[in-house]
Amino acid sequence: MPGRPAQERPALELVVARARNQVIGRAGTLPWSLPDDLRRFRELTWGRPILMGRSTHESIGRALPGRRNLVLSRQADYRGAEGVEVHADLEAALDACAGEAAVMVIGGAALYALTLPRAQRLLLTEVEAEVEGDVWLPSVDLAAFECVGEWHHPVDAQHVYAFTLRDWRRRPDVHAT
Repeated sequence: MPGRPAQERPALELVVARARNQVIGRAGTLPWSLPDDLRRFRELTWGRPILMGRSTHESIGRALPGRRNLVLSRQADYRGAEGVEVHADLEAALDACAGEAAVMVIGGAALYALTLPRAQRLLLTEVEAEVEGDVWLPSVDLAAFECVGEWHHPVDAQHVYAFTLRDWRRRPDVHAT
């Protein structure tokens, strides 16, 4: 499918939380409650375009405020919630965001698998637990990235699990595909 040259397209930045056993979801929701991680998610994505798969959009149930919401769906007649732009493929979504510095990819697993090879940044929350789930993060080759920031959050009254936030940037010598 013809589109704009890659240099005019925004960078892909993936925002994801995973457990030690790679679980990222259970029954259409997050398998943990981490309020400080949700605040970080909001700060990272506020005012920026976010891209999600149809199932992720349906689990959220609405457009997230303060952000341009883009949904990928192979269903030709899919409309999504009010305030959501639906695109048939990744290239169309990226073309729609030409001029933006980056698009924040927020899930789910199929979209992460599609975008990981092209991601310039991975904003990863690593939950220090093994949890039951039905959605897993695809394999990530962290050797292609450099950790440029890290912040640890301990267990406390609001957080049943400790977690570490890491900011991974693609190494300059490893080109995205």
